[in-house]
Amino acid sequence: MDREDARQAPRTRGRLLDTLEEALLVFLFVVMFVIAFANVVTRYFLRYALAFTEELVLASFVWATLLGAAVAFRRGAHLAFTFVTDHMPPGLRRAALWVSTACTAVLFLALTYYGVQQVQLERRMGFTTEALALPQWWYTLGVPVLAVLCLLRALQAALEADRSLR
Repeated sequence: MDREDARQAPRTRGRLLDTLEEALLVFLFVVMFVIAFANVVTRYFLRYALAFTEELVLASFVWATLLGAAVAFRRGAHLAFTFVTDHMPPGLRRAALWVSTACTAVLFLALTYYGVQQVQLERRMGFTTEALALPQWWYTLGVPVLAVLCLLRALQAALEADRSLR
C-alpha cells in the first residue's frame, strides 16, 4: 500500500460512516411514515387503532432526533448566532468555539451517563413496553449510543472549525 492509498483509507471509512448515518436516518423516517400511515388507514377503514404504532414511532422519533443532530454537527448545519463571534479577533473566536464545544460536550456526556443509568435500571427492573411487551431498554439504548455519536461529531466539527480559524 503506497502513501496515497494509506491517506484514502480513513476518508473512505469516514464516508462510509457518513452514508450509514444518513441511510439510517432515512430508514427511521420511512419506518415512522409507514407505521403512522398504516395506523391512520386501519383507524379510518377498520375503525381500529394499532396500539403498538405509537411506541415504535416515538422510539424512532427519539433516535432520528439524535441521529439528525449528529449529521447536522458533521455538516455544520446547526443553527448558530454568530453576530458576536464574527466580530471577534481570531483568538477570541477560537476561544468561543471551544467554550461552546465544551458546553456541547457536557450536555452529551450527561445524556450518555444518564442514558446508561436508565438502560441499567430498565434491565434490572425488567421493564417492558406496554403494547408489544418488549424490553424497554431496547428503545432506551439508542439514547446513550447516539449521544456518544453526537459528541464525536461535535468534536469533529469543532476541530474542523478550529483548523479554518488558524
